[in-house]
Amino acid sequence: MTLVAVVVVVLMARPLGERSGVNAALILTVLGIGVSFLPFVHVEALEPELVLLVILPPILYAAAVNVSLPDFRAEIKPIIRLSVGLVVFTAFVTGLIAWWLLPIGFAAALALGAVVGPPDAVAAMAIGKKLGLPRRVMTLLEGESLLNDATALVLLTTAISAISQQASPGGVALGFLISVGGGILIGVVVGFLVNKVHTLTNDTTIATGVSLITPWLAFVPAEEIHASGVLAVVIAGLVIGHKAPVVQTASARLAQSVNWRTISFLLEHSVFFLIGLQASQIVEGVHDAHHDTASTWIAVVVIYLGVVAARFVWVFSSYLGFFGRHRRGQQNLSWQQAFVLSFAGMRGVVTLASVFLIPEDTPYRDVIVLAALFVTVASLLVQGLSMPWVVRKLGVVGAGVRSEILQEAHIIQRLAVTGKKRLDEVAAADGKPENESDQAVIDRLDTLNQVLANRVWERLGRQSDGEAPSHLYRRYRLEMIKAQRAEALTMGNERSVDYEVLQKVLAGLDVEEAGLESAEAAETLEPEADDQVMTDRCVHLVDTDGWDPAPLSDVCEDCEAEGLTPVHLRLCMQCGYVGCCDSSPGEHMTKHFKESGHPVLRSFEPGEAWRWCNVDHLLS
Repeated sequence: MTLVAVVVVVLMARPLGERSGVNAALILTVLGIGVSFLPFVHVEALEPELVLLVILPPILYAAAVNVSLPDFRAEIKPIIRLSVGLVVFTAFVTGLIAWWLLPIGFAAALALGAVVGPPDAVAAMAIGKKLGLPRRVMTLLEGESLLNDATALVLLTTAISAISQQASPGGVALGFLISVGGGILIGVVVGFLVNKVHTLTNDTTIATGVSLITPWLAFVPAEEIHASGVLAVVIAGLVIGHKAPVVQTASARLAQSVNWRTISFLLEHSVFFLIGLQASQIVEGVHDAHHDTASTWIAVVVIYLGVVAARFVWVFSSYLGFFGRHRRGQQNLSWQQAFVLSFAGMRGVVTLASVFLIPEDTPYRDVIVLAALFVTVASLLVQGLSMPWVVRKLGVVGAGVRSEILQEAHIIQRLAVTGKKRLDEVAAADGKPENESDQAVIDRLDTLNQVLANRVWERLGRQSDGEAPSHLYRRYRLEMIKAQRAEALTMGNERSVDYEVLQKVLAGLDVEEAGLESAEAAETLEPEADDQVMTDRCVHLVDTDGWDPAPLSDVCEDCEAEGLTPVHLRLCMQCGYVGCCDSSPGEHMTKHFKESGHPVLRSFEPGEAWRWCNVDHLLS
């Protein structure tokens, strides 16, 4: 019953957060704290094994399989500085503060430092995506959150061994090598084996089942040999996610995407509610131990401030010493971005779960637990609630909606060219079409290929008269699907067809409808200034840098002459000809390119300045 109640609360928090503009994780944390102090509510202590063995592996795996391995590799050095160097630095800084303020040994103080060392980027990532943080900042946050837990848990294990006086320098070094090396090795092996299984089966059910147990296939063996299970899960997820588009079927990828989004959402947000629920029990434990109240709270506040300050010091010193040096062509991290990266250090479930691993006979353990709770809750509330204001104040934003659409259009256009080339090759290999039916199939595929590309370009402009072709197609097709589904259900009620066959037909309609609805949701374009995107460059784009040809007209004169309505307008960068885009019935700009050979066009829509090379199919 408790589990059902937690899930219901989590599901209710999502729409509440969307309406209020406050992140759902923060709402759940505050709600959990409030509920914990109700007199009729009794909450058991959070079992660290539950979090570290049951909850953490799937959360990490769900995040890892969606990380871009090329981006991760490109930023591996700063990610390691954040996930290893920063965690160790924070642990020692916090440990020294705790050792100074509390009557505890340095080993216990270092254990507290290890507990509060790793930020949990779930809330930061959710806020960051909503605010549109730059891609590089998001990559650093995401990469840090995947690896820092492993560093913290290894450091915590070492500190706990020191508390019990079982640690030696040689043993610590050997344990670290086994933890890191074993975790990486097992992660790579599990990733390879799981990918091999996916290549051997086309059964979506089996593929989904394998995916659901993969986090523990990596985590459990690693922990059995005293390696880092966290690191094993992350490495396995990166390997599997990178190869998924090649080794898995499309249906398997769709099924797993839906499943892992749901699992990740429920687990991540349930954890924040559970964190809040621990509040009253931890506070009461400190009160029952009869510690001096004022000095205790001063200590935990100073520890929190030390955690925040340590992250700022490390990031900014690294920014000056490391982040400012990049390989050729990579943009430097600005001080504003470094500030946001520092400010995003919110703590979460690993902090609160791992603190309970500290032996119960450790002096002032109840204060150590309170400090971990305070750091977690304070970082979520103070930094979490103010982060949107900080981001807006510093102007740290990503490329913007229009730039994302430009990049999407660039990708789709390149894919359309590749698809057309392959279609021509296959048709040529088969010889001349034997009949009109064969040619009709080829023409239909060619048309569909271009329609898919045009659909994205249409999102960049606005239709003054009527709807863009892709909008009209989607609206009409959705109405057709609605009527077809109703007819199929009528046939099912009449029992005139087999139910399983009917389910297959309905599933096909659902897949198509989901694709159309996804495209519709993606077409929300904010009325913002044009955001430029710079992709690959070619000699034609370079040659036209700075060109500003005078347009020969304000309309597509060929459309006017033929009585056609253009969708969007394009400007030839060489002669100033104004023609309609390929979504328009006349396709006059493409015809102009074929006749004149002028390679580069520019958008002639208000507020847009992107250019496209028709020869090299590149965007600038």
